[in-house]
Amino acid sequence: MERVKHPSLPPVVRQFGLVSFFNDLASEMVYPLLPALITTRLGGSALALGALDGIADAIAAAMKLTAGRLSDTLRWRRPLVVAGYTIAAIARPAMAHASAVWQVIALRAADRTGKGMRNPPRDAVIADAAPLEIRGRAFGYHRSMDHAGAVAGPLIAWIMLSAAGMSSAQVIAWSIVPGILAVTVVMWATRHVGTQHRDMSDNATPEADEGTDRVPSDVHSSKSLLSLIMLFALARFPETLFLLRLQDTGVLVALVPALWAALHIVRTLGSYPGGWLSDQIGPRFTMLLGWGLYAMVCLGMAVTQTPMAAAAWFLAFGVVTVLTESPERAFVAGFTARRRGTRFGVYHAGIGLAGLAGGLVFGFVYSAAGGAIALNLSAGLAVLLVASGLFTRQ
Repeated sequence: MERVKHPSLPPVVRQFGLVSFFNDLASEMVYPLLPALITTRLGGSALALGALDGIADAIAAAMKLTAGRLSDTLRWRRPLVVAGYTIAAIARPAMAHASAVWQVIALRAADRTGKGMRNPPRDAVIADAAPLEIRGRAFGYHRSMDHAGAVAGPLIAWIMLSAAGMSSAQVIAWSIVPGILAVTVVMWATRHVGTQHRDMSDNATPEADEGTDRVPSDVHSSKSLLSLIMLFALARFPETLFLLRLQDTGVLVALVPALWAALHIVRTLGSYPGGWLSDQIGPRFTMLLGWGLYAMVCLGMAVTQTPMAAAAWFLAFGVVTVLTESPERAFVAGFTARRRGTRFGVYHAGIGLAGLAGGLVFGFVYSAAGGAIALNLSAGLAVLLVASGLFTRQ
């Protein structure tokens, strides 16, 4: 039997992967240092730290909806993507020169505004360029490069702090270098995108332009499945609380950054295979596998009493991301191409707001009833979503 040869990843997908690597490297150089910058140098409080992400996430969610719609109605995909990366590249290093907490919060909000501006049109460009049969792998490759940057960023910051003897502000200021690299590559990558709905790659598929529905039923437009994706974002335990649970089980605080880096290594290595699996069995069933594994991870973290077991379950949580991130994007990409940017805007904004609400709920339950109860609650919700997803008609 002759083996079917799938097309290779389009150039724009590989270039966007490099963009995300540099951008996330810059972001992860800065983000772990913000608590020290706010509380130590600027005299801020825990409330300021909460406001930092709360305000930024709310603004980013609103921007994602707007950017997604603009990328379709005005076909501003290249301007939005380039502007989004440029704003972030400027805002991040500017935090090093802040003299007040409100300035850091404002610059963080600008950074997240850039993210909200670029994500929906960027994902739409990737979906337009990638043929249907490799779309999961295209998003998987992009996510793997993003996670690779999340591994490299903290390590580089640690070297600059420990070996080079730099201050936190100096490390934050140096984040401008990978930020500029990201902007340079994205300007090159989008040079042919213009005002068209598709990338001018030789591998782009006609159906991406025509807005047809020639897609597998597993990827077909389904509001019910999209709703389940949003509900999973709501039911998902925040990563910060997973880290807190690690400490509750006896994991040393000094080892937490190493486990955080290891988590991103798992995601880096697994994102492309996760996209491949999505192409083979469909996004819906791949996501359901991820949701089921997530329920097991939560139950494992709830009952474990040893640091080693907790660390193992935490790394397994990285596989959940592998089975959900790329398939989710491949599913959203299956909507009619003429509204693809809008759908990505709804998707990104929806999971962002749902995750924020879920974080507040699980944070309250964790504080009031303990980590085990909160984890069991999250696991139970995930099981219900798996059952609902199995019977979802598309």
